[in-house]
Amino acid sequence: MFWVLLLLLAWAAAGTSCTRLCLAAVRTAAADADAAAARRHDLTLYEAAFLSGGPRRVADLTLVSMARQHRLLLAHTGWATVVDPRGRDEMERSVIGAIGPEGQSPIAPVRDAAAAADAVGSLADRLVGAGLAVPLGSRTSVGAAVRKVRLAAVAVLALGAAALTPAPSELPPNLVALWFALPLTLTLSCLAIARIEVHRYSHWASPAGQRLLGALALHAGSADDRTYLTSVAVRGVRAIGEPDLRAAFGRRDPYWRH
Repeated sequence: MFWVLLLLLAWAAAGTSCTRLCLAAVRTAAADADAAAARRHDLTLYEAAFLSGGPRRVADLTLVSMARQHRLLLAHTGWATVVDPRGRDEMERSVIGAIGPEGQSPIAPVRDAAAAADAVGSLADRLVGAGLAVPLGSRTSVGAAVRKVRLAAVAVLALGAAALTPAPSELPPNLVALWFALPLTLTLSCLAIARIEVHRYSHWASPAGQRLLGALALHAGSADDRTYLTSVAVRGVRAIGEPDLRAAFGRRDPYWRH
């Protein structure tokens, strides 16, 4: 009856991990609870940037916006130079502060510092509160729960193989394998459902946020400055049309180390 003990262990691993995944998915789904109010929310460019690409996208958008207004010079060599030191909002002041008092800095550390600024953190909190962004805890907990279920599936297979290895019991091997197929089916089913349901959430935007982004992207194709910046917010620096400006984000100063 040694196989029965292994079967109990298999069920414990499968049941615990699947329960954890279900609870994490329920908490993540709560991010869309305010979807009705979110539909009436008009996204700002900073909000669209965060929902599309997170804090670094907000920093990129701010840099591009200031460069377009000739208040910041972004050289193709990968350096940023302050032209107008007066930031018009918290995001711009964060970028200017990240460049430093000398008024010039490599772009890479500026992007990192601006992305970690309090202004971006406050923006993230507002979006989470509006049901448009997925809370950080939900993103990490669902990913961890999915990994636990995968490990449980592997453990069930290993326990099933171990149950069939010792001296044969009173049950035929195919029946023992069938018993272990039940917890294995549970884990694989949970993984399949999670792949469908959790896929509705991007890394940053909830389903409500994704709907607003989809509507915003439809109007990001014309040539005026607002729609140009909208394209950068939604698609990132690859939407930048100017080759020199796009090259500035691709260069890294050889003397800068993360």
